[in-house]
Amino acid sequence: MIIEKSTESPLNKIKEKVQIVTHGDRSTFIVGPINLPVQLDGETVFFKWYSWLDVQMIEGMQAENQVEELIKSLPQANLANNQQSSVLVYGDFEHAEDALIRMHSICHTGDIFGSKRCDCGFQLKQSMKMISEHGAGALFYLANHEGRGIGLFSKALAYLLQEEGLDTVEANEQLGFLDDSRNYDEAIRVLKTLRQLPVTLITNNPNKLKALQSSGANVSGRIPLWGDISRYNKHYLETKMERAGHFRGGYPIE
Repeated sequence: MIIEKSTESPLNKIKEKVQIVTHGDRSTFIVGPINLPVQLDGETVFFKWYSWLDVQMIEGMQAENQVEELIKSLPQANLANNQQSSVLVYGDFEHAEDALIRMHSICHTGDIFGSKRCDCGFQLKQSMKMISEHGAGALFYLANHEGRGIGLFSKALAYLLQEEGLDTVEANEQLGFLDDSRNYDEAIRVLKTLRQLPVTLITNNPNKLKALQSSGANVSGRIPLWGDISRYNKHYLETKMERAGHFRGGYPIE
């Protein structure tokens, strides 16, 4: 039996999985869904993965041609020197009656190395478990949010200042930053593209809840995510509640 190979370019096929959302003079290119089996508590859980890139729109160019031009430009774009965000989607996120979402800010030390100076690594894994157990949801992994928006190098300096006695808010401000300079506009744009029905936000942070509500996103409520509290992160968590206004709930700080 002779199997004929398709003459169609593979690049033409993947264009079907690229959505374009225009806003002002910019375009957000959303790539996916991509099948992603994830190891979670000893089991393989199947998510759908998307990534996105926000770029200056090419005026007057049709959407199909914009995708083609973007792909051509990638080798010169040096994207590895920057950071791109993505989202893990579980279940029928678009149509499920109830869905959980987590807007998770990247934490190089906590998510990757398992640092106990914060609770970020715990929150990442726990929110993935909550979403998969719920049956539908999405975890947005926001790559330009390191150190609440100051970047990894600045975060390292902030850690040194914390070792000199400053709290996490004071350290950021000492370096000339706002306490929290994160922006959720891109993630909210992608959320609205993937789902129109209500979502419940997994967070202890009132600013995340406020950002979604003020954007017009269909957020119906909030559930807390506390845990992995230890002597190493006790002061950090206390500061988030006392100085940054994080909601209390779930686990007492003793």
